[in-house]
Amino acid sequence: MKISEIKPGKVEFQGWIENLRDKKSMQFIVIRDLSGKVQVTVVKEENPAIAEIFSGTTLESTVKITGTAIANEYVKLGGIEVVPETVEITSRAQALPIAEDSSIDQRIDYRWIDLRTERNQLMFKVQTCFVNALREFLIKKDFIEIHTPKLIGTASESGSDVFEVKYFDTKAYLAQSPQFYKQMAMAAGFERIFECGPVFRAEKSHTKKHSTEFTGFDLEFSFINSYEDVMAMEEELLTYMLEKVKEQYGDDIKRVFGEEVVVPKMPFPKMKLADVYKQIEERYGYKIDESEKNDLTTEAEKLCENLAKDMFDSEFLFVTDFPKDKRAFYHMRKDGIPQGYDLIWKGIEITTGAQREHRYEILKQQAEEKGLDKDVKFYLEFFKYGCPPHGGFGLGVDRMTMLLLNVTSLKEAEFLFRGPDRLTP
Repeated sequence: MKISEIKPGKVEFQGWIENLRDKKSMQFIVIRDLSGKVQVTVVKEENPAIAEIFSGTTLESTVKITGTAIANEYVKLGGIEVVPETVEITSRAQALPIAEDSSIDQRIDYRWIDLRTERNQLMFKVQTCFVNALREFLIKKDFIEIHTPKLIGTASESGSDVFEVKYFDTKAYLAQSPQFYKQMAMAAGFERIFECGPVFRAEKSHTKKHSTEFTGFDLEFSFINSYEDVMAMEEELLTYMLEKVKEQYGDDIKRVFGEEVVVPKMPFPKMKLADVYKQIEERYGYKIDESEKNDLTTEAEKLCENLAKDMFDSEFLFVTDFPKDKRAFYHMRKDGIPQGYDLIWKGIEITTGAQREHRYEILKQQAEEKGLDKDVKFYLEFFKYGCPPHGGFGLGVDRMTMLLLNVTSLKEAEFLFRGPDRLTP
């Protein structure tokens, strides 16, 4: 049985030895599994053989116990203690090479040990909850889940920042986005699709929000009227997800991470890029050269957290009207302005979304502008035989986890971090 299921009576369970207080006449052992913790109490005089087993073992060893669970109001762990009848050490741990105060890079070297903490295990319970909520919301909206290839024949999207791999007697690339295949699904008449899977970026970035491999949650849907339909879908999706997380784990997140899960109000506030720069200069004195205002700088992105709270009492801010040279060639344009947005949450960009250009000739021309028409020839084929107006966006699951729980960086938020200097374990 799981430890959380233990009630007064006969019990059999397994777990890790988290703590052992070996007194003169008594032993108090804390055993944990993923569901919780329980105290095991040994009276040495009554059960010397079991006392000897615990005295000779180490913390983080695993154990199988049978015995009797007894209600005891003085026991802090759920008011129950277990008096053991049999104890079997199922694996013996050596001295641990890391501690809770070890550096993050030391802890990643032994990530399987680092992940044993309540904090880390709660993090991935929360991540499971919110990814499931994203799926649940979209399935209710008649979305189909697909799984696109991660080995591709041409460099995706821009032709840069991709990993090249040997593929038999030719070259292949690791996909930096499922974008092209999401749009192929629109041309295939799937109308509404989503995918949750690995994404690869060959960027030598050493920031808290970048990694070379992460989990992306992407969606695309057809028969839209404008990119505002995409924004509306995203704000509904994220609001639903945060409601589910708050309901299931809000109290635990507050207790362990000290963070309040805030369910946003809809609609999310929206601002044009030029207006964002105007406001952060007036309000916070942030001045940069005009030539840098064609995209959000890292500092401007951070200031969007204050701006969203001060102007709209929101953690979220949609930023629109970026110049075309800062947007992908497949974004639809209207009067020369890309029909898309960035979504900023807590001062960090979590999404670039857009209406896509679905008309073959225009899309081909926009690819030629950026010198990509030959690289994306296979992709352009998708639009020759009819394709509906469509749009979509992608979310980084790990980045969302980092922001939701306010952990230091992706090194902590990913199950196993991958960066320019990290390929193991």
